[in-house]
Amino acid sequence: MLDWDGTVTEVDTLHAAIDEFGDVDVFRAMENEIGRRLTLQEVIAVEMETITASLEEVVAFLVETVPLRSGFAEIVERHGPLVVSMGFHELIAPLLKRDGVEVRVVANRLDPQPAGWNALFRQQAMCDVCGEPCKRSDLAGLDGFVYVGDGFSDRCVAQAARRVFARDGLAAYLAGKGVVFEGFDDFYDVASALDGGAVVPPTRSRGRKT
Repeated sequence: MLDWDGTVTEVDTLHAAIDEFGDVDVFRAMENEIGRRLTLQEVIAVEMETITASLEEVVAFLVETVPLRSGFAEIVERHGPLVVSMGFHELIAPLLKRDGVEVRVVANRLDPQPAGWNALFRQQAMCDVCGEPCKRSDLAGLDGFVYVGDGFSDRCVAQAARRVFARDGLAAYLAGKGVVFEGFDDFYDVASALDGGAVVPPTRSRGRKT
């Protein structure tokens, strides 16, 4: 199972859209409320309302500026993962189409009104563990899954996984909780770990970060 923003994408598409078309001050204020006064869904809803540009304009910007993380197409072909996102189909599908990748996606929907975008969230059960509508409900009934993520929305579901690959904020959170995880720079790292070190990028450098 893969998170989308900041995991499959190298840039968080929601953050990029708000930076370019929304209200950055509202975004910063709302980010400080996640897990405190407001749920993640409530924060995303307020942030999306600050975008008044057309969907076509925002999509064109994201397609031009947001790359998918190296090795994503290969891991999709090899393992057929499910992408589980707190983002929106309308912003995810164009990036997949651009790169010619077909993958199963669970995400939310947008109603992009000129006065401000409305977030239409999928039905998610209130989680007994974290107390929010949570990705655990998207994976209910699945045992022994592997999870790959990077952020706040991945915290709870990652702790239900058999094996976790984490980066950035999720890695820091799990480390603080003493939860075992494996770090990664790209999906070649993940595929190599899953397949015993057999997967490497074809004909190019991995460009590992130092």
